[in-house]
Amino acid sequence: MNPQLGAALAAEEAAIYAYGLIGVHLEGRGDVTEARTVEQAHRNRRDYLVSRLSQLRASAAPSPAGYQLPFEVTDRASALKLAIHVEDGVAQAWRPVLPVTTGNDRITALAAMTEAAVRATRWRRLAAVSPVTLPFPGRPTTP
Repeated sequence: MNPQLGAALAAEEAAIYAYGLIGVHLEGRGDVTEARTVEQAHRNRRDYLVSRLSQLRASAAPSPAGYQLPFEVTDRASALKLAIHVEDGVAQAWRPVLPVTTGNDRITALAAMTEAAVRATRWRRLAAVSPVTLPFPGRPTTP
């Protein structure tokens, strides 16, 4: 079992769940299209991880039937806040995969972490949150 890949898989599954809720509270074709595109990106990463874990003859914990959200999502502002939270979490989940992988697995991990950081930046910009970027994407933030 590769616990780092398992944690990345859990983050991708949680992101898929969250984007189902995020999309409901977004307005405008652009925001909704972006949420659908991002959800599909997370589905693709999830499918990659399931396949890769199978190739490695490893398993991961089963995904829960539902997830506890960090806060209530009731409108566009809270949906954008959740999107930022999710993407930061996905970047944080992929970061530990980097030092334990090589070759294509490392390339995939770096791309996943980077793409999550870029998506978080886009959501921050839409939410008018400052700063728009984090100095070290994927590193846990301190309160």
